[in-house]
Amino acid sequence: MGLLDDAKDKASGLQDQVGDDKLQQGVEQGGDFVDDKTGGKYADKVDQGQDAARERLGGDEDADAAQ
Repeated sequence: MGLLDDAKDKASGLQDQVGDDKLQQGVEQGGDFVDDKTGGKYADKVDQGQDAARERLGGDEDADAAQ
């Protein structure tokens, strides 16, 4: 099993334990943290990562647009 497969399995288990809403919050807070620490220098990449994470979690990809 590769590193990414292991991470995927752990994320799936976490999703079952804490629920989608908490994971969605974590994705948003993580992106905000990175934006804060980098002064927004990589905001477009962070947003892409957040969108990809939301898609994998089955959430709303346009959550940033609603804020």
